Amino acid sequence: MANPRHFLTLLDFSPTELRAIIDRAIDMKADHRQGVDQRQFPGLVLGMIFAKSSTRTRVSFEAGMAQLGGHAMFLSPQDTQLGRGEPIEDSARVISSMVDIVMIRTFGHDVVERFAAHSSVPVINALTDDYHPCQLLADMQTWIEQRGDPAGKRVCWVGDGNNMCQSYINAARQFDFELSIACPAGFEPDAAMLAANRDRVFVDHQPESAVAGADLVVTDVWASMGQEEEQQARAEKFRPYQVNAELMSRAASDALYMHCLPAHRGEEISADLMDANDTVIWEEAENRLHAQKALMETLLLANR
Repeated sequence: MANPRHFLTLLDFSPTELRAIIDRAIDMKADHRQGVDQRQFPGLVLGMIFAKSSTRTRVSFEAGMAQLGGHAMFLSPQDTQLGRGEPIEDSARVISSMVDIVMIRTFGHDVVERFAAHSSVPVINALTDDYHPCQLLADMQTWIEQRGDPAGKRVCWVGDGNNMCQSYINAARQFDFELSIACPAGFEPDAAMLAANRDRVFVDHQPESAVAGADLVVTDVWASMGQEEEQQARAEKFRPYQVNAELMSRAASDALYMHCLPAHRGEEISADLMDANDTVIWEEAENRLHAQKALMETLLLANR
């Protein structure tokens, strides 16, 4: 069998392939709501490796695999040899010989790269410190459902230049939109990524000008998992970067705003935006389920 395809960043699939996954996710969402039986992979097993805790990632992958007719197996460092120093390469060889697909949520991006290099089945990056591509599938699905094709549009990222921000840089390239990044000095995303995408991605340290005319405004918590001790210091620097009604008034009149959750209401996003009747944040969260089902279907069929 040829080497399996993996999904470690958005760049692992072409723009056409990404759009096909999202179109499939939209169809699967409609079918699911109509009660259509989607159990096309009976007996297949998804290994879920979690070094970072999660709500949306675990529920969406576990429910998604069950809806596809398979089984999801939760593996934490406390319960496996991964947490006792077994080499990632060895774990990859063994785990992939017993399951049909693997998702990994961990810290260093090198972990998923090393695991994928020695895996005989598809590997999905369910979040690393550098990228969160599954969330971008859900975000792009939400945008397409609500506003149509993102090509040629303008997105503003407000906050830390973190894994979500860096995934939005990749999304700007793959979905052909412009991205402005509003962050405090010293919190920019990877310099090499900025340089490689300078034709469509730029940094503006002033949120008011960065968001001007944006069709989509996106934010995330100011301190990511593993940065909790920096929370207070970051809050001081990021306070002017809250996404609220005043900031949104500077965006396009029909602009959407998104948040990958969990949110700290009153910090990176105002409570009134979270609770607004027309928010798409909850739809965005649900779309993790459908986008990942479409992704798993694509990878499993390709690996047959």
